[in-house]
Amino acid sequence: MKPILVIKLGTASITDEHGKLNETVIKHVCQQLAVLAIRYRLVLVSSGAIGCGKPLLNKYSGTDAQRRVAASVGNPVLIAHYQKFLALSGINVGQALLERHHFADRGSFLRLKETFEEWWQQGFLPIVNENDVVSDVEIRFSDNDELSTLLAVNFAAEKLLFGTSVNGVLRDEQVLDQIDTFSEDIFSLAKGTSTFGLGGMISKLNCAKTATAMGTEVVIFNASKAGNILLAEAHKTGTFCPARACHISNHQRWIVSASIASGKVIIDSGAVEALRKRKSLLAVGVLSVQKDFIKGELVEIFDENNSEPIGIARAKNASKMLSSNEEKKGIEVAHANEIVLF
Repeated sequence: MKPILVIKLGTASITDEHGKLNETVIKHVCQQLAVLAIRYRLVLVSSGAIGCGKPLLNKYSGTDAQRRVAASVGNPVLIAHYQKFLALSGINVGQALLERHHFADRGSFLRLKETFEEWWQQGFLPIVNENDVVSDVEIRFSDNDELSTLLAVNFAAEKLLFGTSVNGVLRDEQVLDQIDTFSEDIFSLAKGTSTFGLGGMISKLNCAKTATAMGTEVVIFNASKAGNILLAEAHKTGTFCPARACHISNHQRWIVSASIASGKVIIDSGAVEALRKRKSLLAVGVLSVQKDFIKGELVEIFDENNSEPIGIARAKNASKMLSSNEEKKGIEVAHANEIVLF
C-alpha cells in the first residue's frame, strides 16, 4: 500500500501580494501533485478560501460575519481552480470541510478515515480546509497547520509538507537545512506571522514538533516557487525535520489529536518514571490539578520540573475524585493504554 503524504499550502504561498489567488502557482502545484500521486496517497490541506472570497464582497472590513461569508463564497472558487488543473492529469478531487469535533468523537473520526480510504481507492485527491463558515473559534484560534498535523498524525502519514511563502526556518537570513531538536533557541527564530494567513512559523514549529514525535517527517519550504513541492518531498529544499521512532496504536494516535485538552495535571518524578515504564497514572502521583476535567476528557500531563507537557491522557476519573478523597491510593487517573507520552 502506498504511503500517505499530507501537503499543507498556506494562503500567502498561493496568492499574490494583494491576496488574490495566483493561477500560475496553482497550476504548478497541480502538476506536482499529479507526479506525487503516483507514489503516495495524497491529502492536500489548502488555505485561501477567505482570500478568494474577499474580493467578491462589498466593502469588506474583516468582521467575523464577513469572514464566514468570504469563506463560503471563496471555497468553491478555490476548489474549482484545483479541479481545473488536476483534471488535466486525469485526477478528480473530493472536498472535506472539517472541525475539531470530527476528531474529538471517535465514531466521527472513524467515518472520516473510512471516507478518505474510499477516496484513495477510487483515485480521488481529497482537498481539505477548516470549516470557517460555522464557528468563530476556528477562525480566530485555529489554523490549517494544526488541521494538517491532525490528519498526518491520525493517518500515520510518512511525510507532512508545510508550504509557505518563505524558504524555510531562517537563522541570520540563512535557511536551516535540518532541525533535530525543537529547543527554545529554535522557537526564538520564529518571528511574526504571515501576511494573509493565520498560521506563522511558531505554529509550524509547534506542529512539526508534534508530528515528528508521532513518526511523521516534516519539511517547511517555499511552495510559491515552481517545482518546490517535489524538491521538498525529496529533502532538497526548505527545512527538514526528521521523524522520531514511534510505536503507538491507532487508538493512541487518536488520543493525541482528538481534541483540545480540557484538563491539566502536574505529577511528581515517581509518577513520571512509572509512565515511562508504561504504567497507569495514579492519583498518588498527582501533585496538583491546574484545570478540572471530567471522566473521558483529555488531560495534559506536566512534570513538576518541566514547563512543557510530557504527554496527554484520556481521564478514567474526574478531577473532583482527586480533591474529594484524602486517601488517594487505588484511584486511577488514566489507564496506561489511554496515555501517550511525547
